[in-house]
Amino acid sequence: MKFGIIGTNWITDRFIKAALQHPEFSIGAVYSRAEETGRAFAEKHNVQKVYTNMEEMFLSGDIDAVYIASPNAFHAEQSILAMENGIHVLCEKPAVTTVEEMNQVIQASKKYGVTFMEAMKSTVTPSFLNVKKNLDKIGTLRRFVFHYNQYSSRYDSYKEGIIENAFKPELGNGAKTDLGVYAIAPIVHLVGEPISVLKNNYLLSTGAEGQGSMILNYDGFEAVVMYSKISDSFLPSEIQGENGVIEIDKISDPHQVIIKYRDGQTEDISINHEFDTMYYEVEEFINCVKNRQIESMINTHEISRQVTKILSL
Repeated sequence: MKFGIIGTNWITDRFIKAALQHPEFSIGAVYSRAEETGRAFAEKHNVQKVYTNMEEMFLSGDIDAVYIASPNAFHAEQSILAMENGIHVLCEKPAVTTVEEMNQVIQASKKYGVTFMEAMKSTVTPSFLNVKKNLDKIGTLRRFVFHYNQYSSRYDSYKEGIIENAFKPELGNGAKTDLGVYAIAPIVHLVGEPISVLKNNYLLSTGAEGQGSMILNYDGFEAVVMYSKISDSFLPSEIQGENGVIEIDKISDPHQVIIKYRDGQTEDISINHEFDTMYYEVEEFINCVKNRQIESMINTHEISRQVTKILSL
């Protein structure tokens, strides 16, 4: 399957490295607003075709699908344009910035009969899918504590007065959309949409969130979410139940998952990841396209909509 690439940043480099492990993945073209940037990126990845007009790339016949890793604020517009031209879309998280945009994306996917999937990598990994299968082992759920706190490499520049895209809210960026989504999405995958949400955040001078926290309220339990781009944390995430706790090493990239029961016993429910984490989203997406599914049965349209709703609060 020939992919077009939109976005020439470090996440795209990581995506390509992982995706090339899949025997059906290849790159047909690269898009960049600046031809020089596009050429440099294409040469690095041995790609022949470079476009500075996005619609031309979609109409070229060089690609079957597109991976979108542009700033968040452009995701909806670019995804819809691709689908209008019959191109399947794998779009980086967060899929969009508003529920209205998500509704438009879903409508386009249905109207044009093409696949749209949010590239939420963690929720399609073997270890996370095994959490779903074993969730009942800890009995009645009482609390989730999921977090992603990572000091941004761009924060030092920010403190020196250099504002990079990571701290520009007009691009849809900030701690909640960039990192908090990794904690919010798995909760929605496991237990659905909350009844209500409490939130707290710290805004930087640009208006972008530097850090924040949320409490998602459910019937009988709660989910505590913490995220930051201005501090680190190395604690695991966990799901607390009346019979035990599921401990997850890193919610954004789950590898080691252990159940710690109240009687002192432990059970390792980790599943070895044969491939890079981002490989599994590529595999899921390609299978959806091949099976003529307009959405993944894991990273569904509705889950993306529910997560967008929470991110928009």
